[in-house]
Amino acid sequence: MADNGTVTGTATGNPAGDPGERPDRTPGGAPGGAPLREVVLLGSTGSIGTQALDVIRRNPGRFRVTALAAGGGRVDLLAEQALEFRPEVVAVARASAAQDLQLAFYAEAQRRGYSAGDYPIPKIVAGPDAVADVAALPCDVVLNGVTGALGLASTLAALDAGRTLALANKESLIVGGPLVKRRARPGQIVPVDSEHSALAQCLRGGTAEEVRRLVLTASGGPFRDRTRAELADVTVEQALNHPTWDMGPVITINSATLVNKALEVIEAHLLFDVPMDRIEVMVHPQSYIHSMVEFVDGSTLAQTSPPDMRLPIALGLDWPDRVPDAAPGVDWTRAHTWELFPLDDEAFPAVRLARHVGAEGGTFPAVFNAANEECVEAFRAGTLPFLGIVDTIARVVEEHAARDARPADDLTVEDVLAADAWARERARALTQTG
Repeated sequence: MADNGTVTGTATGNPAGDPGERPDRTPGGAPGGAPLREVVLLGSTGSIGTQALDVIRRNPGRFRVTALAAGGGRVDLLAEQALEFRPEVVAVARASAAQDLQLAFYAEAQRRGYSAGDYPIPKIVAGPDAVADVAALPCDVVLNGVTGALGLASTLAALDAGRTLALANKESLIVGGPLVKRRARPGQIVPVDSEHSALAQCLRGGTAEEVRRLVLTASGGPFRDRTRAELADVTVEQALNHPTWDMGPVITINSATLVNKALEVIEAHLLFDVPMDRIEVMVHPQSYIHSMVEFVDGSTLAQTSPPDMRLPIALGLDWPDRVPDAAPGVDWTRAHTWELFPLDDEAFPAVRLARHVGAEGGTFPAVFNAANEECVEAFRAGTLPFLGIVDTIARVVEEHAARDARPADDLTVEDVLAADAWARERARALTQTG
C-alpha cells in the first residue's frame, strides 16, 4: 500500500509486477507455456529450503536451480541436493565446511554409482560473505530462507543486484526495515511467510484506499489455552511440540512465545505500509485461514488452505502466477469447524511489545529481534525460563530507549549491526545473571 517504491503485495498491485507481466524470465518450455525461472536458493538445507526444492523437483520444466547456499552444518544433505539439482555454484557460510562439502559431494556421487565425468562439479565458495555473494548472482528469483538476522546481508545483496526476492527470512526486513525499503524497487520483494503471502493475495481484491485493516492469524502454538501462571514451568521439549507446523527449533519456540507473530506484525507493517494500530492478530488453532484483509465496506477476504508451506513458497518462486498442485487444497466435500479467538495479551505479551517496537522504528526492531534470538538460545540451554524470554526482551528494549536510538531516516547498516551487537551482549548478560 506504499508509494515509496519498496513494499510488496500492495492493494493496488502485486509484489512482483502486474499479473499480466512476467519480469526477467529465462526462455524455456515449461508446461502451459510458462517460461523457465532460474532460482538461487539460500538456506537450502533448512525447512524452507527443503520444501522449496520439493516444489522445484515436482516442476522441472518450470524452475531451474542455479545456486544453492547453506550454513554448512549439514554438508551431506547439501551435497545430495547439489547432485540432484546440479547448480553451478554451491556456497557455505562456514569456511571450514568447504573441504567437508567437497568430500561429501564425492561420497554422495559414489553412493549413487556415478563414474568420474558422469556429473558436473559445482563451484564451491565458502566464508562469511559467500551466501550474500551468491544472492547477487544472475537469476530470476532469490529465495532467502536463511534463519535469523544473518539473512540481512543476503537480502540487501539480492535487492542491489536487481533480483526478485522471495523473502522467507522475515528478520532481515524487520532489523533493516528502512534500509531494505530504500533499496527495493516496487514489487521486488515477494513475501513467503504464509501469513504475508495470504495478505498479498487478499490485497489483490481492492485498492489501497479501500483497506481498513489487516488480520494476521496465529495457531497459538502449543500453549494457546494456558494462562501466564501456567506457563511458568514450560520445558524446551514442550515448547518444541508445535501442534500444526513442522519448523526449525528457533521458529518453533518463537511460535510458542508468540514472538514469531510479533515479528510478523512488524513485517506486515513494513511490507504493506499499514499503521501498527490497523494490524490485528487472531488465534486460529486449525491454521487453515492464513490471514485476512478487511475493507472499508465491511467485507473481509481470507486466504485459506491446509497448513503446507509449499503453497506460499511456490507462489513466491513464481509470483504473480500460481503453480498447479503446489500443495493439497481444502477438502470441500466434508464438514469443517474453524475457530477464531482474540489473543491473550497477558499470557503472551510479545505482540503488544512488537506494536511499540514497530511504532518506534529505527533500531528498535533490530534490538527486539537480537534479544529474542539470544533469549531463545538461553532457554534451550536451560539458563532462562520460558516466561523469561519475552520479559528479558522487554527489558532490553526498555534499556535501548534510554540509549541513542538511531531514527529510521538516518539508519545505516553500521547502526543496525551495532544495535544488534549491543542487544545480544545485553541479553546474554541478563540471561547469565538471571
